[in-house]
Amino acid sequence: MAARYRLGLGRRAVNRIVGALLGLGWGPAATYLLVVPGRRSGALRSTPVTLVEDHGRRWLVAPYGEVAWVRNLRTAGRGTLSRGGHVEEITVREAPVDEAAPVLRMYVTRVPITRPYFDVTTESDLDAFRAEAPRHPVFTVVTATRGTPRP
Repeated sequence: MAARYRLGLGRRAVNRIVGALLGLGWGPAATYLLVVPGRRSGALRSTPVTLVEDHGRRWLVAPYGEVAWVRNLRTAGRGTLSRGGHVEEITVREAPVDEAAPVLRMYVTRVPITRPYFDVTTESDLDAFRAEAPRHPVFTVVTATRGTPRP
């Protein structure tokens, strides 16, 4: 059974540190700071995310399930990705199961730290990833406007 994600004090601290490092352009290569307006407050919320890229297409994967950033992104349909002073405005759509399954397979292979949160392994077949998809939302980046570096 997959581990359950809990956003405790330690995880919040790590997310803040990672966010600060991403602002400096440091951190894992595919990791960005996602900023999305809160679905109720409208206040901007940020969290580190790992972007999956393949053949020019890009996706955001929710390894911990339907956490706050997922609900906020579903509502807003847009946000920003930033790293090292570069900001990119994005719009997204939630991927259907058949599109999400191969993306989840790539994610589990590329981001091993999140494997405990999945009931599949790198050896699982695509049907197993289809079954897993409803528990791990995937968003396709539909449009992106690459911004210029912040001053």
